[in-house]
Amino acid sequence: MAAPEDMQLVGRVLLDPTRPLPARFRALFTLRNLGGPEAVELIGQGFSDESALLKHELAYCLGQMRDRTALPVLIAVLKDRTQEPMVRHEAGEALGAIGDPEVLDLLKEYSEDPVIEVAETCQLAVRRIEWLQQNPDAPDNIPYLSVDPAPPAEESDIPALRATLLDDNCPLFERYRAMFALRNIGGKEAVLALTEGLQCGGALFRHEIGYVLGQMQHESAVSGLSAALERFDENPMVRHECAEALGSIAQEECLKALQAHVKDDEQVVRESCEVALDMYAYENSGDFQYADGLKQVQECP
Repeated sequence: MAAPEDMQLVGRVLLDPTRPLPARFRALFTLRNLGGPEAVELIGQGFSDESALLKHELAYCLGQMRDRTALPVLIAVLKDRTQEPMVRHEAGEALGAIGDPEVLDLLKEYSEDPVIEVAETCQLAVRRIEWLQQNPDAPDNIPYLSVDPAPPAEESDIPALRATLLDDNCPLFERYRAMFALRNIGGKEAVLALTEGLQCGGALFRHEIGYVLGQMQHESAVSGLSAALERFDENPMVRHECAEALGSIAQEECLKALQAHVKDDEQVVRESCEVALDMYAYENSGDFQYADGLKQVQECP
């Protein structure tokens, strides 16, 4: 348990707009790891920041923490139409991750939001909560430390999962289930099937593909992720996720792709490359976990 003064120190780094973004990200993930109501409150104070990328990650972390005390701030962010779509989307996904049935009516309301990425996210969140209600004893044996927006499919045949994943006529929830099943199976064949998904579906779908490939950290995904990052007509939320995935994979080819976009015209892409380069450095440093404690945050510039 962190001392209150240490928690506040980390919170000050997170909420200080004059600090470099990588330092603020390390503070954020340290608070997520520490957990508890005080960490939730500090994270919740960051939604007035000018960085859509940071606010997106704030919502993501609150969802991964699965702390019901985060519900009011996430609801407020989802309802706030002045927030960027990628921030509102992540708030909706976080509500689904926490999984409290009391937000079902709200999520159903915003399943018809005029912003398609927000609407689709809320539709997925509704399906996730309803699935959990119907499957209360489902095993929780996901090989990744994440709360996903859909449970993995029970299918284990990669060609069959690929067919579902790439079928634009298939319900989005089922395509997500195929996506997470492929991730859990792993290996080159699954990675290549997922990489094909970077060229189909909507922006929300492609952005989740980028996230999953970053989790897998497989070198076979690098060329597809780099190509998506290079597509200037691609939705920025997709390009941002591909940049972060490249930082996580941390091969030399990733470094070149990220350095080529540190001055990108899109702020969220620029900032994602900045953070991804910090992740690249971490992945090649031998540290146990990104922002694994207070000391790293204190030492961050």
